[in-house]
Amino acid sequence: MARTLNELRPVYVVGIGWHRYQNPGETPYVALGLTAIREALADARIEWPAVESSYVATALLGMASGRQMLRHLGASGAPLVHIENASASGSTAFRHACIEVASGISDVALAIGVDKRNPVRRSDTGIDHLADDAIVPFTHFALLTNEYASRHRVPVDDIARVAVKNHRNGAKNPNAQRQQERTLAEVLGGKKVSGSLTALQCTPVGEGAAAVIVASDEGIRRHGINPDRAVRVTASVGRSERVYPPGVGFDAALTRETVELALAEAKRSAHELDIIELHDAFTVEELHYIESIGLCPEGHGIAMLKEGALDIGGRCAVNPSGGLIAMGHPIGPTGVGQIGEIVMQLRGEAGPRQHRDALVGLAHMVGVGAVCYVHILERCR
Repeated sequence: MARTLNELRPVYVVGIGWHRYQNPGETPYVALGLTAIREALADARIEWPAVESSYVATALLGMASGRQMLRHLGASGAPLVHIENASASGSTAFRHACIEVASGISDVALAIGVDKRNPVRRSDTGIDHLADDAIVPFTHFALLTNEYASRHRVPVDDIARVAVKNHRNGAKNPNAQRQQERTLAEVLGGKKVSGSLTALQCTPVGEGAAAVIVASDEGIRRHGINPDRAVRVTASVGRSERVYPPGVGFDAALTRETVELALAEAKRSAHELDIIELHDAFTVEELHYIESIGLCPEGHGIAMLKEGALDIGGRCAVNPSGGLIAMGHPIGPTGVGQIGEIVMQLRGEAGPRQHRDALVGLAHMVGVGAVCYVHILERCR
C-alpha cells in the first residue's frame, strides 16, 4: 500500500533564504540563486558540504541551469535534479527534497527556486488551438471574476479587496516585488488589463530566488542545527487534473481534492490553519481557493475578507507575504518562497507581518490548472 510523507521519518525545514523578488533587471540568475542559498545555509548554520542533494526549480531558464549556479558553492559530487512544473515548480522541488529526506536516502537536502524572464517559444504540439491568441490567462480570470460576482451576488469591486489586503502585507515584506500599500480606489483605478481586472489585481512576473533546507532528526543532530527553530513538514501532496463535469472550475476542484488529502495526512482540519500561502495570481483566485480549502462555504469568501478574518491578526492570515499579487511570481521560486514565509511565521520571526500564535501553516500552488501541490507545516518543538 502507498505511504504518505507523514508515515515516514520526520522531515523539518531548518534553513530559509531569498533574493528579493524584483522587476526584470540585469542581475544574473546565478547571483539571484546563490544569494538565496547562502542565506538559507546561514539560517541553518551549516556549510555547503552538509547538503547531500539539491533540487533546482525553474520555469524559464532552460536546460541544466543549476549546474552553473551550484558550482560556485563547490563541486561536492552530490546529486542534482532540475524540475519544471509551471507555477508549481518550486512546490514540486520542495516535495521531492522532503521525500528524499523522509525516505532516509539523505539527511539534508536543498530545494532552490530561481528564475528570470526569458523569451520562451512554445513548442509545436502538432495540434491546432483555435483561441491561443485570444483566451489568455487574464481574460480567463476576468471572466471568472464576473462569474463569481454574478453567482454569489457580490459587487465585482469587492473582489479587488483581495489586492488591497495583499498589497498591505507586501508593503511589510522586504523580499516582495511590490512594497507599497494601495487603497481600493487605487486598485480599481489602475491600468485595465481585461474586463474588471486592473494591473494591481494581477501578479507581476519578475525575477528572484528562494531556498529552503530540509533535514532529518539525524541531520539536525549531526550538524548541530538548533532544533528549536526547526519546523516539521506534516503533509505533502501532489495531484494532477482529472476530467471534471462541465461547468466545474477545474483549478478549484483540483485544489479541493489535494487539500483534503493533505489535511487528512496531517490529521488537521481547515479551521486549525493559522497561515495560508496560496496561488493568487489574480484576485478572484484567492476567494475560490479559500473556499476550496474549507475556510468558509462557497460564496462566503468576500464576507470573511471584509470582516478582516483573512488579515494578519485575523482568524487565519492568508498570504501574509503579500501573495503572488504583491510578493510577486518569478515562477520557479514562488512555491519555495511560500514555504519560507510559513516557516518564518511558525518560528515567530516574521516581524511586522507576524500572525499571533501561529502553529499550523498550509502552502498551495497550482500549475496551469494541470497540477496542484499542497504542504502543511507545523511548529512542534
